[in-house]
Amino acid sequence: MAGAAAPAVVEAGEGGPSAGERQWPSAGAAYWALLVIVLATFITFFDAVTFGMLAERIKHDFGLTDSQLGFLAGPASIICYFFVGIPLARLADIYPRKYVLAGGAALVGVIISLGGLAQNFAQFVGSRVFLAAGGSAHAPSSYSLLADAFPPKTLTRAFALLQFGFIGGTTLGPPIGGMLVMATAHWQPSQLGPLTIFGWQWILILMGLPAILVGLLFLTVQEPQRLAPAHDAPMVPRDAGLGRRILTFMGLDAFRAINAKPRVYYPLFGALALSAVETFGLQFWRVPFMVRTFGWNEGQIGAALGGIILVSSLAGLLLGGVFVEWLAKRHKDANVRAATCCFAGTTVCTIAAILMPSAWGALILFGFSGMFGIAGAVPQNAAVQRVAPNDMRGQVTAFYLFMFTFFGAMGSFVVGRVQDVVVGDPTQLWKAMLITASVLMPLATLLMFRAIRPYREEVERLEAEGR
Repeated sequence: MAGAAAPAVVEAGEGGPSAGERQWPSAGAAYWALLVIVLATFITFFDAVTFGMLAERIKHDFGLTDSQLGFLAGPASIICYFFVGIPLARLADIYPRKYVLAGGAALVGVIISLGGLAQNFAQFVGSRVFLAAGGSAHAPSSYSLLADAFPPKTLTRAFALLQFGFIGGTTLGPPIGGMLVMATAHWQPSQLGPLTIFGWQWILILMGLPAILVGLLFLTVQEPQRLAPAHDAPMVPRDAGLGRRILTFMGLDAFRAINAKPRVYYPLFGALALSAVETFGLQFWRVPFMVRTFGWNEGQIGAALGGIILVSSLAGLLLGGVFVEWLAKRHKDANVRAATCCFAGTTVCTIAAILMPSAWGALILFGFSGMFGIAGAVPQNAAVQRVAPNDMRGQVTAFYLFMFTFFGAMGSFVVGRVQDVVVGDPTQLWKAMLITASVLMPLATLLMFRAIRPYREEVERLEAEGR
């Protein structure tokens, strides 16, 4: 029921309607929920991109090494994800998801603003830790809500439209972030009571307000019905003790569901994890790469990247939708098959971009890399939602996204560490990026390829059961 709280754990014999009995929300309610989720996603990626635009300013004003800068952008944001993100995803499985999303969005806004008040490296790390904790339930909750708001035939379309949040954040982030960085570049540090605020920190302070407003918008979303658990779904006994219930919140049953089908899940999880190095790791270092390799400033980079990312993202969205639908007419494994092709395209274009002798050549190939990344994101997400048990879809998605978040975050740190330890010369950042991309991204493509057959067999099994 919309707005009705579920029991604290999923008990044996309890659940929503069966597949044949369920009533889908109206198209207007479903698309309104999608719109609010898109806005929240936009803010997430806008913050990430703008934070990347600030990288060189943060490094200079806080006196950081590249390893520290990479840690701040990466591992700092996932330190407590596993301990907080999985339990929060459990809340998405048993409570109205709109409340989980509302609370998470509002908390993210507050923490982004507090990050602008950081006075040293440790405080900055703390703000990124709690930022990740606040946002960790967004993707599992939103994916789960969309899977219950849109029928299977239109779910892929919903995930395609969801990419507009990513497109908007990554497209507007560079030009707006670049302009803001350049506008505040000459501001003198100001005193706010005992706090010293650098000019660029005001960008973070003000950037948190829209997230709080989006949190309020989630309260207007209609909560869709959940499908009843499958007949073979693991249930928490009614007389389960506190320890057993805590383990459920920490993801025990979702982990068992994943581990029960290793041929299906492990390659998908591994491929996403390794490819995340490009998405979060290499993309974070893209601005420092352009500054150090070609001598561009943040304003120039932002202005150029904005148009390139817009074109590449829209092209990727179109390519992904058309390609998946074309494959779906011929293959039941269309989602994973399409993702494999896109992984290969991303790998080739990213490596080629790093090796380009000109700034524009590098940016254009980064654009092609982003195009294939967007095209592959839709089938990846849809693939996991298609095979995940409906009664623990949120936590299965959280595990899946943990791989993406953890390895993506570690990617920025690894590149920084390779730069400091292996390469050594700050002007040769491209070598560290090339080493990382050349090792991990081909492996990600291979793993996705290995997932094609097991995924097809699992889809055929689910269809035979009428699911």
